[in-house]
Amino acid sequence: MKLNELRDNPGATKSRKRVGRGPGSGTGKTAGRGIKGQKSRSGVAINGYEGGQMPLYQRLPKRGFNKPNRKSFAVVNLGLIQKFIDLGKLDAGSEITEDALVASGLVRRKLDGVRVLAKGELTAKVTLTVTGASKSAIDAVEKAGGALTVAAAAAD
Repeated sequence: MKLNELRDNPGATKSRKRVGRGPGSGTGKTAGRGIKGQKSRSGVAINGYEGGQMPLYQRLPKRGFNKPNRKSFAVVNLGLIQKFIDLGKLDAGSEITEDALVASGLVRRKLDGVRVLAKGELTAKVTLTVTGASKSAIDAVEKAGGALTVAAAAAD
């Protein structure tokens, strides 16, 4: 077999329909859009519109409440902190703050603070200062011989 003999399987590709190309094509003149009306014009976006009937998204009941001023925390797992210490991106000897986590690349941005969760194993003895932490994360850090301080959020 040569390169010029390569072909797709029959029926695998379908040529695109070229509309508005003369009466002989079958989709000339109005290009299959019919005559007049909103949908024959360009720039029509009526998704979700049901012809004046109450749309489905309005008929369904609304549930819950979205707090407009809720805090959004950057989440860090203990296993990742350990991995970054092993790679030498974080220094276990000095205190690890939120700024140190951002500088190491473990957290992209602080948002309203950094919250530590207990997923993964932590073996290094570390001193952490963060905005939030789960109880199990605090226990895991203390079990490894370190300390985890939960500081109040700086910008309230």
